[in-house]
Amino acid sequence: MKIIIVGAIAGGSTVASQIRRAIPESEITLVGREADIGYGTCGMPYVIGGLISDSAKLVGTTPEDFIEERNINTLVRHEVLSINRTHKTVEISNLETKERFTESYDKLILSPGGFSRVPEFKGLGDLPLFTLKTLSDLEKVLEYIEKEKPASCAVIGGGFIGIELAENFIHLGLKTALIERNDRVMKIMDVEITDILNKEMEDNGVEFYFEDAIERIEGNKLIMKNGVNFEVDFIAASVGIIPETQLASDAGLSIGSTKGIIVNRYMQTDDPDIYTIGDAAECTDWVTGKPKRVQLAWHAHRAAYIVSRHLAGNPIEINGFLGTTITKLFSLTAAMTGHSAKSLTEEGIAFKTVTHDGRSNAGYYPDHGTLHLRVHYDGESRRILGAQGVGDKGVNKRIDILATAMMGNITVDDLSALELAYSPPYSSPKDPINMLGYKAK
Repeated sequence: MKIIIVGAIAGGSTVASQIRRAIPESEITLVGREADIGYGTCGMPYVIGGLISDSAKLVGTTPEDFIEERNINTLVRHEVLSINRTHKTVEISNLETKERFTESYDKLILSPGGFSRVPEFKGLGDLPLFTLKTLSDLEKVLEYIEKEKPASCAVIGGGFIGIELAENFIHLGLKTALIERNDRVMKIMDVEITDILNKEMEDNGVEFYFEDAIERIEGNKLIMKNGVNFEVDFIAASVGIIPETQLASDAGLSIGSTKGIIVNRYMQTDDPDIYTIGDAAECTDWVTGKPKRVQLAWHAHRAAYIVSRHLAGNPIEINGFLGTTITKLFSLTAAMTGHSAKSLTEEGIAFKTVTHDGRSNAGYYPDHGTLHLRVHYDGESRRILGAQGVGDKGVNKRIDILATAMMGNITVDDLSALELAYSPPYSSPKDPINMLGYKAK
């Protein structure tokens, strides 16, 4: 079986490795635009802040390793320009030599990812504007900071990457302003969670410009919609990732309501010989069954496994996605799974909410923290619809338990009966998860 994989970062390199294990005799070609493959984009903000000392640590493997150790033909600095579904061929361009050639396939896997949405500003001029999606983006930021020694910056966007960038610029000693068109950071989460995150960022020196936007730029001065203008040395924009679907669209594959490539439970597109994984794949929501596109690493890796199993003739279906995610913000951790109060309301789903404020582990133990947990559930079926947490210790454990509970169809009342590990350094006799179950009405 001859397999071509388009895209060589998280999804592409992972599916190539999975297929090599599942189908040892297969002929695999991996095509990627960049010089590097299989690197951890999620770690890039922490390289900027110095927590990770070298960007090379994000690279898990090399093209040479893929070729020599895994027998995967790896074409870096190459791009697939078009797909001929009738003849089952792709046109490939060598980005360095400009040579073009055609390769045939039995199965084609698209892992194109996405590209950063870049805001346009009147008067930007020479003021540096950065986004952060690729290793080359990261190197540009690092080079600029090392060479220019900036003192201040503005981060546009208060989502996951935006707040992580703000934290790491603060760690570098930069005066950091965050500009957000909404009234809070992390609008995907409940306001009770984001209020805590806002305060944590303020306490650590981040300046907020909520419900605001840059109208124009004069030199280094940002002229703001609300009239409070200020100067910065550079801008970092994190205002969304646009799924890269042009190649699929040009080939006549269906694009869905989330602007992703529509796939079935085996990650197949309209064409059964073409699969899609990663940021560009439109899957389904675990709770509603409606189309959902999740731009996170776990989901790309899971989809890669589903594709490899299907190609090997041992298929399993992919589940709907919860969108479980977590982030670090200064001393706090925030995490969520499933739906927020806002998304449930928008879907017209009736729900109740139970909350718990408590300690991560025994209060008399010297190393304990506090956390705030929220669970949304169906008042009749008692099914858990979503959960969130924030705190300085133990949030990751609890959100993972709640995600597991959702997938196992455990009711909110069943949480009180979960027999969870207890010892003073780790929990309490009644874990915060148990307390949610006891308190649910």
